Amino acid sequence: MSMSTILSLLFSTGRYRSPTGWLFWPLRIYTALFSVWVLWAAMISRIDALSMTVIFLCLIFVPAFLLIGAGSHSNPARPSPIDWILSLLSAACAVYFIAKIPETATRISLFDDLRQDQFVMASILILLTLEITRRTVGLFLMGIVLAFIFYNLFGHLIGGQLGHGEITLAHFVDINIYTTDGLFGIPVRVAATYAFLFVMFGTFLEKAKGGDFFFNLAAAVSGRRVGGPAKIAVFSSALFGTMSGSPTSDVVATGSITIPMMKKLGYDRSLAAGIEVASSTGGSLLPPVMGSAAFIMAEMIGADYSEIVLAAILPALLYYCGIYIQVHLRSVALNLAPLDAADVPAVSDTLKQGWQFLLPLVGLIVLLVMGYSPTMVAVFCAVAVWVVSQFHRNTRLGLKTTIEALSDTAIRMIGVTGACAAAGLVIGGITMTGLASKFSFIAFAMAGDNTLVVLLLSAIVTVILGLGMPTPSAYVLAAVLVGPTLVNDFGFQELNAHLFLLYFAVMSAMTPPVAVAAYAAAAISGANPLRIAVVAMRFSIVAFVVPFMFVINPGVLQPFAGIDQFLVSACIVLACILIAIAAETSWKGRSSTLLRLAMVVAAILLSAPDVRLKIVGVVAGAALLALSLRMLKTKFRPPVET
Repeated sequence: MSMSTILSLLFSTGRYRSPTGWLFWPLRIYTALFSVWVLWAAMISRIDALSMTVIFLCLIFVPAFLLIGAGSHSNPARPSPIDWILSLLSAACAVYFIAKIPETATRISLFDDLRQDQFVMASILILLTLEITRRTVGLFLMGIVLAFIFYNLFGHLIGGQLGHGEITLAHFVDINIYTTDGLFGIPVRVAATYAFLFVMFGTFLEKAKGGDFFFNLAAAVSGRRVGGPAKIAVFSSALFGTMSGSPTSDVVATGSITIPMMKKLGYDRSLAAGIEVASSTGGSLLPPVMGSAAFIMAEMIGADYSEIVLAAILPALLYYCGIYIQVHLRSVALNLAPLDAADVPAVSDTLKQGWQFLLPLVGLIVLLVMGYSPTMVAVFCAVAVWVVSQFHRNTRLGLKTTIEALSDTAIRMIGVTGACAAAGLVIGGITMTGLASKFSFIAFAMAGDNTLVVLLLSAIVTVILGLGMPTPSAYVLAAVLVGPTLVNDFGFQELNAHLFLLYFAVMSAMTPPVAVAAYAAAAISGANPLRIAVVAMRFSIVAFVVPFMFVINPGVLQPFAGIDQFLVSACIVLACILIAIAAETSWKGRSSTLLRLAMVVAAILLSAPDVRLKIVGVVAGAALLALSLRMLKTKFRPPVET
């Protein structure tokens, strides 16, 4: 069996279907009403967090099995008998667990024995979670969950540091279903609140053609420059990605326009797709929204979401600064023309037609800075988009379109919820077995007290955990498994350590061999997905380096907190510029390699915590930057992709 066949088997998902006939409107109305209930629960009701999570998960499972087939070859319009059975089982679980909420809230886990009905219904819910995980994410994540379950139940048979005390099946079920440490824990709670509401905001914006406005704005700003189509991809993907929070969906949404545009103007198809993947992936790291994983981080470390947003601004700007520099250098080297002047909209005309879509984003930023909760901010933004859409006939959301937007929000959240539920099961298992402390033992055994080695190990583990998985799941697994080691054992600041893990959870979307964003781009460009992933990683080289920089130099996340932090941040900015130039520039002659190597060394010195090394790095970096700018005025050739 070939590697491609194995990967296809591990990461293939069920087919999203669009039911026709009599089933269409019942599912459309159910999912729309479900979204309305989430709004009501978030804004008006006094329901507690556990009850809301239980109701949310059980109710969203009911249409999930009807809307997502068992495999890629499932009927695209009609559910199978097995789908109906699983949907009815989900409905039975919904009725049971919702009716038992008062009992669950007062029950003492592990002290009160599980009754037979409690054990049976909990077991059914766990099996349904595993199946929806397989359908939405693939066998790989389901296999990870099963591996953790197996370790929970049989890890007591393992000797040494990796062993643990005996955990019975009843104990496992009790903790994972009847407490907030498992299935109904933080990941699903975030999916039911912040994540759901911000997806609703993005869906309303898309339905009102706000995405077209942001694309036209990006074209108006950068379309006339050298490499204009690639720069449009950078800007539009950043704007769309911060709202969607999904690299793959960003690639599909913006790449369907930018990739054919770049190919038409002479870009190699792998280059066009690679630029789009790199630009789209960074959207999940760009404030003010940053995707659902950032909300999970806020819950896990007990920080205000606005604090995370402010800390993430400079690293995200460095990410896109690096991409822009490399795109510009490559475009100049290949003499890639800008868009035809007739195809570039005027900034004034673009703003005239869609200025109203800037209001929700401005309101979002203002409300976050003022300290309002992410839930309140998300609801305000979704409502604001609906209101501003009424300003223009072409963007107006009527009753039918509003119902579609509400329904699509719920449908889009099925995959995220399935992944978050799976992550909840893993968290419950890690909590029961103390596996996080065992990772600390492994890290010390491999790295000793070398902080750089443990950071490299943590990055590799996070990328592996994120292969083929949504960012929230990858981050949660890394945060629970690796986070305590970085914070408790190696003394890194909690926010810095978790943002470090979030970066590599996001970057796993374009990291071979399972670069899900690259596979999405391959379907549009027709290029080899692994080659696309390599190109994307090259354009995102700054993103793989900057997390190490802000962990070693904590002041980078607060550049304006004082003169020391500002100077440290300035050093990191110079280091990232040097890395971007060194990664993309290639001059003829032996001096080329030496110059690029000197840039990398200067960047390392600029990133070092020692002030004396930073001073040397500033002098060397400034001289090298001036030299490179002078040499870049002459013709150079781009490096050959491998």
